[in-house]
Amino acid sequence: MTDETRDRILAVAMDLFGAHGYHRTSVRAIAEQLGISKAGVLYHYPSKYDILAGLAEPLLAAMEQTVAAAADPDHREARRKVIEGLLDVFLAHRYLLRLNASDLALSAPGPIFDRFRDAMMRANQLVAGPDPALADLVRAAQAIAGLSDPVVLYADLPTGELRAEVLAGVRLLYAEAPKRTSPAQRGRPVAMTEELVATARRMSEEERLSVPEIASALGVSRATVYRHLK
Repeated sequence: MTDETRDRILAVAMDLFGAHGYHRTSVRAIAEQLGISKAGVLYHYPSKYDILAGLAEPLLAAMEQTVAAAADPDHREARRKVIEGLLDVFLAHRYLLRLNASDLALSAPGPIFDRFRDAMMRANQLVAGPDPALADLVRAAQAIAGLSDPVVLYADLPTGELRAEVLAGVRLLYAEAPKRTSPAQRGRPVAMTEELVATARRMSEEERLSVPEIASALGVSRATVYRHLK
């Protein structure tokens, strides 16, 4: 019964925090919604922050596990694991993240913020790679930061559709700048770099995306994708 009561407290708190904000929701309001005394809530969670910590625990644990499992000698593979893994975690906990956007409850000083910050810093390090230049550091920060905002803003969209669009944006971020081969070809950038070709192949083989979907995500023509996949 104790575990059931704790789960009920978290469920009601999540609803009230989402509707009114963390700071504007009292422990008494949670207790009244549950039909128990305030002391009964505090027996299970000594403070409102402890209730928030209970809600945040699955998110934080999943982030930490994802980042720890992403270490790989192949930098590109480590980057892929971090970005896709964190995105899946954020999608699974999108409504908690949206709650945070209303009043930054998870960002208050304390162990919740410390664990979130540490996981994000480690994720940035893995995405930036070994001995990163400033460009690598900035691009990694952009990629990691760009995972959560779309999930929060468009939390009610279908998961698969939202996930595909976020990853498409990350791929464009990591597409190399157009290269010039000679003055005569100025203004005619090379359509596919080696990294884009590798990305296209992975999208085809691992994600089972069609050529039109790959072309749209990478911003190149279908003929270009066909040529390189062939």
